[in-house]
Amino acid sequence: MAASLRELTPVAKLPWFGPPMSATSIATARIMETWAHGQDIVDDLGMSRPATDRLRHVAHLAVRARKYAFTLNGLASPADEFRVELQGPSGELWVWGPADAVDGVSGPAEGFCLLATQRHHRVDLAVSADGPNADKWLDIVQAFAGPPGQGRQSRGAKPVESIS
Repeated sequence: MAASLRELTPVAKLPWFGPPMSATSIATARIMETWAHGQDIVDDLGMSRPATDRLRHVAHLAVRARKYAFTLNGLASPADEFRVELQGPSGELWVWGPADAVDGVSGPAEGFCLLATQRHHRVDLAVSADGPNADKWLDIVQAFAGPPGQGRQSRGAKPVESIS
């Protein structure tokens, strides 16, 4: 797959379950799927794994899919951009969107990625929204194509910064 994707031009779009995707986005989606399903195994075995800055790929995919998430849920997507500020596992701040955005999301990158892949419930994570549109987005955020699904039930736990 990697060899096939490398042969494509940067502007080439490939059909997918959702909107057509670039080769880079398809590779990023495979990273997201591998990480998310790996989290299923980690959770089922009651284990933990350290988060790495590779989660930036998963977070970026979720940020880029914001309008898609609203559409999938039968909602009008807010026209204005959101500000997203996530603390990467290494401590680096990852930022998307304008500083003067009305709506914003912040918190640990791992928590945002667990939410966007529907691996953990929002109330169990230390991810917060500023503004009504961002608040709604955190209820429906997803980094994957296809129907939104049911998500996970709350573990009834106090929000966590990391699962490492």
